[in-house]
Amino acid sequence: MSHTVDDLDARIIGLFSQRPSVGVLGASRELGVARGTVQARLDRLLDRGVIASMAPTIDPGAAGYPVTAYCQLQIRQTTGQTPIAAHLAAIPEVIEAHTITGGFDMLVVVVARDNADLQQVIDTIVEHEQIERASSQIVLATHVTRRTLPLVEAAAARNDNGGRPRRS
Repeated sequence: MSHTVDDLDARIIGLFSQRPSVGVLGASRELGVARGTVQARLDRLLDRGVIASMAPTIDPGAAGYPVTAYCQLQIRQTTGQTPIAAHLAAIPEVIEAHTITGGFDMLVVVVARDNADLQQVIDTIVEHEQIERASSQIVLATHVTRRTLPLVEAAAARNDNGGRPRRS
């Protein structure tokens, strides 16, 4: 199965990223392609995991959690990371957790209502018996939010150019 994204895929992803409520019919009209083509492309992109979800993107700050922090965890390597991942998944303020390389073993992104709430979240995180140490950094400002559309556009340009990077 090919995992490439072409120009039409990128245009569909771009349109739904900018205007999620456009709908398949509206997208077909705007992009000048058949409704069935848009639906088939969306289905294929979802099946391949290129589009992870059509769910709304939530802004934690607007939902009452304006404090974001990165917590690096050093864990005792006894039973693997599955029990810790399950522990973290049970904490609503943990919005991401990644196994990483380097001096720490996991990187956890957490949100909180304020600094006191952040302390409680971190206390809950480190309650797990396999977590030996934690180091946290509070986000002061976000300059580039998680974005993937430029990556999709670059992948489409590369694929439409025979696998070569596009030249400016």
